[in-house]
Amino acid sequence: MLHNIRPKIYHVEYEDRAPGPDDTVFLFDGDAVWRRPGDGGTAFPKFGELRGVDGVSFRYLFAVDDERFFIPDVKNIAEVKAPDGYERGEIGMFRGLRPRHLAFAATTARELYLWYDSRKFCGKSGAGTVHAGAERSVVCPGCGLTEYPKISPVVIVAVSDGERLLVTRYRDRPYRRYALVAGFGEIGESLEDTARREVFEETGVRVKDLRYYKSQPWGFSSSLLAGFFCKLDGDPAITVDERELSEAVWLPRDEIPPAEEDIALTAEMMEAFRTGREPRS
Repeated sequence: MLHNIRPKIYHVEYEDRAPGPDDTVFLFDGDAVWRRPGDGGTAFPKFGELRGVDGVSFRYLFAVDDERFFIPDVKNIAEVKAPDGYERGEIGMFRGLRPRHLAFAATTARELYLWYDSRKFCGKSGAGTVHAGAERSVVCPGCGLTEYPKISPVVIVAVSDGERLLVTRYRDRPYRRYALVAGFGEIGESLEDTARREVFEETGVRVKDLRYYKSQPWGFSSSLLAGFFCKLDGDPAITVDERELSEAVWLPRDEIPPAEEDIALTAEMMEAFRTGREPRS
């Protein structure tokens, strides 16, 4: 999956530091980022290559092994210029970006960039926020409200009925391949209850024997995904929630398309069922 970058190690511990010449800087522009494609994979600018950095502050994000990653502070007035040879790449290319650790880093960096950008002002007093020096948070100097990066819990649910798997297609999304039932957790709701509710709301099917599979950080939606396998409980008749889905069907194991990518928890779970490697109670 996208976050599986071993043998490289992701270091999320926060440090209050400035970039050095060889540190990587992500320059985001809406849903795009400046990058340099090449035969060996995509590269991102190093701090020492950048133009227009005088008077500009930078925010440390994280490290992968000894490679440190930064973004320009979202409150900068001056615009940092990408070096010659770099071009804008849309967020969709992150899914297939190589090397893999840079795909993960770019996705995670964008998640933090969007959070910083949405927290320039305090949601309680309206005053401009400042960054806490000792941790990854923003603080209102007026009322003292402290905010940390927001991560939403999401369930991915693989429902089986013997040799069949419940698969869906999203409505009004660019991703058109089969997927599993998925949805965000609500206030006061356990992940298991979220799984039961989402399956019933989207397909009208009830489930039993929920078995936790694994989790995945998913920067595309600032989410932490939790995968569950479970079994049909009762009537297999499907009632599609047409606000969310264009299709929901029971697909026999031997008709499930092989996975085209290995970055997503959904794809891994479907491939596990297709090949008979799903966890069994």
